Parts: sequence; C-alpha cells; structure tokens
Amino acid sequence: MKTLNFRHEYKHYINYADYFIIRQRLKSVMELDYHVSEEGEYHIRSLYFDNYKDKVFNEKIHGLDSREKFRIRCYNKRYDVIQLEKKSKLHGLCNKQSCKIDAEEVYKIIQNDYDFLIKSGKPLMVELYTKMKSQLIKPKTIVDYIREPFICNSGNVRITIDRDIRTGVNSIDMLNPDLPTVPINDMVIILEVKYDEYLPRIIADIIQLKDRQATSFSKYAACRIYG
Repeated sequence: MKTLNFRHEYKHYINYADYFIIRQRLKSVMELDYHVSEEGEYHIRSLYFDNYKDKVFNEKIHGLDSREKFRIRCYNKRYDVIQLEKKSKLHGLCNKQSCKIDAEEVYKIIQNDYDFLIKSGKPLMVELYTKMKSQLIKPKTIVDYIREPFICNSGNVRITIDRDIRTGVNSIDMLNPDLPTVPINDMVIILEVKYDEYLPRIIADIIQLKDRQATSFSKYAACRIYG
C-alpha cells in the first residue's frame, strides 16, 4: 500500500496592506512557480463534491480532525490539463493525491454518468466512484480565484496568496469559460503556508504578522452560501 506523505499547512487572513508588503518580501527570497503568467499569477477553478447531507461542508464547519474532500481542478480556463484531486487532513497535517482526467470525463461526471470511473484503472478515480456510490457525493460548488505561488526547495516550502475568490451561482458547469461568477467578499485575501519538516527562519519572519492568527478558512465552505 502506498504511504501517504502529509505536510504542514496553515492559512491566514491578510488585508491589502499585508498583501503588498508580504508579496514584495517573498519575491526577494523565494522563486515564483514556473506555471505563472507574466503577471506572476494564475487562475484556478475547482469543482467540489459533497452529498445531500452536506457531509464535507459540515465536517469542515465542525472542525473534524480527520476529513477529506474531492475536487476537479483546472488552470487559466484551459481544459487540456485537468486534475482530479483528493485532499485529506489528519491531526492538523494535509495530504493531496491527484490524477489526470479529461474534459469529456468531466462532462460525464457533471451529467451523473460516472460508471467509467471504476473501469479507468486509476486508484483515485475508482475511489471517487466508490464514494459517489456509498456516500452519494456529487459535484456541488464551483470555486474560482487568482493565485500567486512562491516556492523554496529548503523545507519544500510553498506559499500562496489567493484573492478575488468567486463562485458560480447554482451552476456546476466548470468547463464553461463564460460561466457567470460572483465574488464572496472583495476584501478576503488568504495566505497559505505549506511545508514538509521545517519552515526556514527567513521565510517564517517574512510571513509573521502582528495580530494575524492562523485561520481554518475554507474557500469551498465560503462559496457554499451561493448554492
């Protein structure tokens, strides 16, 4: 059985003053992820799964120590590379598993035609099929945002700044580039810090902000207010 590698992950609310200061400091000690545009950012769209009892939503709201969620994710509204992902959390540590899925398969899932998953030969797809059957999870909510990602090899550190968080209104048509979306809150900016064994001191000092406590903010949970 494959061993899952869990990482530390922390999130912080920041304001626009924090955002401009931290971004400039991070640029001086970390590299930008090579996937970014000339502006140093990229667009992320995710389609999250949940069931009729809002299992994933409620586990997040109640802060269960062990939980998981499935999502389908694409970047910059391009559909040549789409990922099926499972995000797990255990004792405050996080793990992410992923595999490629194509646009036609995504459409089938959206249309509740997912028997192909169990025939795919991909463990993560088979697991999704099992959870769709046993837990009755299905595509539920779209989450859009702009991300600025910074990376550092020491400690395998990844710091991201997410802003302009938006959601589709009662729609799960994630592959529609013209899908109408609405902002959840123009002032919400999230700083995410992820690392393996340690966080280099110079980076820890940069992101240390007075009166900015770690938060359990969930973009998925925040977007559920719209559907």
